Amino acid sequence: MTRPTVHDIARVSGVSLATVDRVLNARPGVRAVTIARVQDAITEIGYVRDAAAANLARQRSFTFVFVLPDVASGFLRAMRAEITDGMPHQNLDRVVIRLVDVPPHDPQAMVATLDALAAEGVDGVAVMAPETPQTRDALRRLRAAGTRVVTLASDLPASDRDHFVGVNNVAAGRTAGVLMGRFLGPQPGRVIVLAGSMLARDHAERRLGFDRVIQTDFPQLHVLPSLEGRDNADIIAAILPAALSAHPGVRGIYAIGAGNRGLIRTLHAMGLARDLVVVAHELSPPARLALEDGTFDAVITQDVGHMVRSAIRVLRAYAEDRAIIVAQERIRIDIFLRENLP
Repeated sequence: MTRPTVHDIARVSGVSLATVDRVLNARPGVRAVTIARVQDAITEIGYVRDAAAANLARQRSFTFVFVLPDVASGFLRAMRAEITDGMPHQNLDRVVIRLVDVPPHDPQAMVATLDALAAEGVDGVAVMAPETPQTRDALRRLRAAGTRVVTLASDLPASDRDHFVGVNNVAAGRTAGVLMGRFLGPQPGRVIVLAGSMLARDHAERRLGFDRVIQTDFPQLHVLPSLEGRDNADIIAAILPAALSAHPGVRGIYAIGAGNRGLIRTLHAMGLARDLVVVAHELSPPARLALEDGTFDAVITQDVGHMVRSAIRVLRAYAEDRAIIVAQERIRIDIFLRENLP
């Protein structure tokens, strides 16, 4: 069966192609009665607009901006590389990609950046930001200005964002809890949780999932309050030895966020590289080496390239008023041990 076209709309409604085009693109100069006739014709013939083809015909381009914290972690370095490597290919498809770094753990700087993008009127923003009232309000203003928004890695569901690109972080934390409990076995012990910031929703959700599994399935383990290392190697090197000294009986470390370089360096400096069970996140180059030499026991990760491509696809779909393919955009939780490293 032939797919209905704008020519069919014009024929059934009895108007010109130019009038059909004005109605489809919501341009002024068409009487209400004529708009109703065109809309009735669209319903009658079952016309479905190909937004991508329409944008192509009009040579429309899009500007999408990635807003990331300026942290020198392996995860963010990999994400920046995926973004910059893909820029030339996106330009060929009339999509301009920009990357903006914001000082980490600085809500005011994040708000200023988002407000500037709202004033500029970019088509879409993919953002990784802490969950603060100021950030949520800034994202609402961005959406009100007509910019489509996806959150990356750490969700902000109360911010009116359009979509979240990342793993289910509660499930990732539960996965870490199962790995930690099974690796440590039935003997009692303490577990240190090393986070970047508990203001980051992904870290808070991972901690929640981890605690639930430990409390339910491994009650012999006592999970200590979270240490916030700000994803900074020097801060981690300062706070981790003090925590290990203050809490004898530590048998495991759950590294929720970035900062694996500082963790690895500290464990080696203290001679504990093989004495503790360590479950970490994100298969960065330092984490891979730590798995290979036995410093880490398991790494839970997500495909950064998939995340970047998904964010661009989702932003473009929303900008073109198309539905997203949910299964294609689902980010998978991967688990790596030394034995299954790619």
